[in-house]
Amino acid sequence: MTTLSDAIDIDTPTVVATWLDGLRDALQAGDATRYEQLFTTDSWWRDLLAFTWDLRSLHGEGAIGPLMAAAVNQSVAGITAATDCEPVRLEVDGAPPTVQAFFDFQTATGTGRGLVRLHPSADGTGWRASTLLTSLESLEGIDFAVGSRRPSGVTPPGEPSWTTRRLAEQEFGSGAPDVLIVGAGHSGLGLAAYLGALGVSTLLVDKNERVGDNWRNRYDSLVLHDPVWYDHLPLMKFPPGWPVYTPKDKMGDWLEIYSRAMELNVWTGSSVTSSSYDDETGTWRVTIDRGGEIRELTPRHVVLATGLSGTEPFVPSFAGQEDFAGQILHSSAYTDGSQFTGKRVAVIGTGNSGHDVAQDLYLHGVDTTLVQRGPTFVIGAQTVEAVMMSASYSEDSPPTEVSDLIGASMPNRAAGTTAGLQAATAAMAEMDKDIHDGLTERGFALSSGIDGTGSMMLFLTRNGGYYIDVGASKLIIDGEIGIVSGSEIDRFDAEGVVFADGRRLDVDAILLATGFRGIVDTARRIFGDEVADRVGPVWDLDDEGELRGVWRPSGHNGFWFSGGNLGFARTYNKYLALRLKADLDGIDTSSPI
Repeated sequence: MTTLSDAIDIDTPTVVATWLDGLRDALQAGDATRYEQLFTTDSWWRDLLAFTWDLRSLHGEGAIGPLMAAAVNQSVAGITAATDCEPVRLEVDGAPPTVQAFFDFQTATGTGRGLVRLHPSADGTGWRASTLLTSLESLEGIDFAVGSRRPSGVTPPGEPSWTTRRLAEQEFGSGAPDVLIVGAGHSGLGLAAYLGALGVSTLLVDKNERVGDNWRNRYDSLVLHDPVWYDHLPLMKFPPGWPVYTPKDKMGDWLEIYSRAMELNVWTGSSVTSSSYDDETGTWRVTIDRGGEIRELTPRHVVLATGLSGTEPFVPSFAGQEDFAGQILHSSAYTDGSQFTGKRVAVIGTGNSGHDVAQDLYLHGVDTTLVQRGPTFVIGAQTVEAVMMSASYSEDSPPTEVSDLIGASMPNRAAGTTAGLQAATAAMAEMDKDIHDGLTERGFALSSGIDGTGSMMLFLTRNGGYYIDVGASKLIIDGEIGIVSGSEIDRFDAEGVVFADGRRLDVDAILLATGFRGIVDTARRIFGDEVADRVGPVWDLDDEGELRGVWRPSGHNGFWFSGGNLGFARTYNKYLALRLKADLDGIDTSSPI
């Protein structure tokens, strides 16, 4: 075995093969005593369905050992280094080298892909894993019908044409779908695409008249804040000439194109009017109002994919708001600034929505002032692209599927993840120094995020509290958009907003960019108290560092949540699709630990 003293001359394939052989032997024997031979003391094993049927991050021997022991029942085999991704050696600041390697494996459940990061042991006896990822990629005998497994498309003699079959499939006249998805945004559509590729009968319902209206109905200046390489939809990437930051109407049109190209069954102009769940049969009874036509469906699973923020606006109450002579409007009802041209408007809230609305108002000739109630993390969109995205999501990055697994391989609570985010945040702050200095000079209160980790941990824990700058910061710095910060709102009066420090802001309208109540409140409105009271919290991190309630069991049998930004939805909807398919096929999906 390679020792620490000669680690500079690493025979990387041998290091990887030797460690994988040891992992295979330990898992086949269910031998948790081999932990110290395979893992560092402060190690993490992140499993995405392959061994736990859940999204789990296990830390240290006390958590990883039981899973190693339980693996004896998994019929683990074929653990070999991946042939399409060569192992790489990573060097950081003169520290001992790291070997990062993908590998493939089989279990009784299906096929999987893993990623391990290995370090030479301090005593020179071998290599140990600091992080291990195991990801279920397909079920035994069932794979996604893509690539070499794609359908032929040829209609056999005597069979109905493709058009006839598609019309019949979309109507569900002969049977209920296995899965009903409420919400045909990017998350619902992506999940349906995965399910369709697994042969699962799926229906999406959406209240909008067209797929993509959830984007089209927003204000004209809106663009996506993440670059195109991060935002690909499952199984169908954007064309190579697509802009880096997608305009909102273009995104809406792409979702509609996607739904047609992926042969997804969508009922638009439709809403759930009643629902009930039979615990004994494991079946839902859901009534749909389809533009005046009432349909009753009996799916096995229901997925709520209306956005993790929910559709119920959070509208705080302020003393004296009934005295205000102008209009008070939540950002969810905002379409564009033309109705406010020539007026004075206060925007309360400095997250993405608050900045975007303020920028749109300015572009419509509105005298706009942002009201900041707490420090905000601000980062330039190009800075995100250059520092956080360039290695994994850029023109020259690895394939999206590879980058998704690399990103998923670092548990959210691992020390390495925190240190990496802190280092990236500091580097980005240096790149954005001119923006930050200009904002500070204008009185804007800046945050570095939770423990200096920037936007990512704010996203994972709060789903907000930051602004990815696509133009509003310069308008604030140049004085084109006003800013009031550093004092609580005391009250509203007839003319505007009065602050606790005595300042006042006289305006004609007040826009509340104050967020939403969350998707559980949406579940309560659509599916009732019985469902909402049984599900657990959705979003934020649990004790293992996994996101709560989304893409995983919700607490209510047969009821699931799906959401997140385009990159997260693409990555994790795959596991929800496999989990639903396994359940429909009668596979035991109980966790062994």
